[in-house]
Amino acid sequence: MRIREPYEIRDERFRSICLANVDLHRLDDTSHWAEGPVWFGDADCLLWSDIPQNRIMRWTPSGGVSVYRTASNFANGHTRDRDGHLVSCEHLTRRVTRTERDGRITVLADAFEGRRLNSPNDVVVKRDGTVWFTDPTYGILTDYEGDRAEPEQDARAVYRLDPASGSLTRVASDFAQPNGLAFSPDETVLYVAESGASHDPDIPRIIRAFDVREDGSLSAGRSFAAVDCGLPDGIRVDTQGRVWSSAADGVHCFAPDGTLIGKILVPEVVANLCFGGIRRNRLFIAATRSIYAIYVNAEGLPVV
Repeated sequence: MRIREPYEIRDERFRSICLANVDLHRLDDTSHWAEGPVWFGDADCLLWSDIPQNRIMRWTPSGGVSVYRTASNFANGHTRDRDGHLVSCEHLTRRVTRTERDGRITVLADAFEGRRLNSPNDVVVKRDGTVWFTDPTYGILTDYEGDRAEPEQDARAVYRLDPASGSLTRVASDFAQPNGLAFSPDETVLYVAESGASHDPDIPRIIRAFDVREDGSLSAGRSFAAVDCGLPDGIRVDTQGRVWSSAADGVHCFAPDGTLIGKILVPEVVANLCFGGIRRNRLFIAATRSIYAIYVNAEGLPVV
């Protein structure tokens, strides 16, 4: 399915990102709730979560759509570590895992200070190999995306894991529901989506920014940008420092100064996104039941 005229230009800076004669294409519409897309350039494939159906899906340009993994433990967000492994957040088991090359699953984190995590949601790996993830309660609120349970943690927080030592550190805890996260190109800023408005309409629908200190701690937490339709969920950053966020009406693109410069309009609520393709200039969009893709004049940051 092709969808024409997908752009909404708010600022002239967005015009150069929009390519002429480029449409939004629907690649698949079989998910119940599509989430967590990640591109594997060396395998020329996209993986994403279909959370309620408890599976991870795969799309390739030559082979189309197939099931990559069943019984995914209601996996949500994914990324790759510096060695190219798949790193996943699992709702059902309330843990962050790494898939080894032989298919074995290694648990990276499932508890903090002796208590189970809530339900890890999204994850990113820094160039130094540390694994950063958010831990809201979405996966334990109902039986639809995991198992209903009471939270054991006293905060919905952001964590940093050092895989070498196994040390897990809570780096931010003043969130209602932290969600997607991404680093600036130089990794001196961490952006985190606040999606607490999903349950409390009075919570700001914002992306927050934090300065990243050399020791891995965060400081100077501030509001970076606000989503004006729906709420922010998954976010990505391109090589020019622009922040791309999911929203109810599509994907919102913010300049490095936080200005909303434009949107890619999508006919379903968007949950997450990633850059991929040979030149990392194809935006893959996980939106409710569907996966969409569109070429843009922007390049995503490499994940390995």
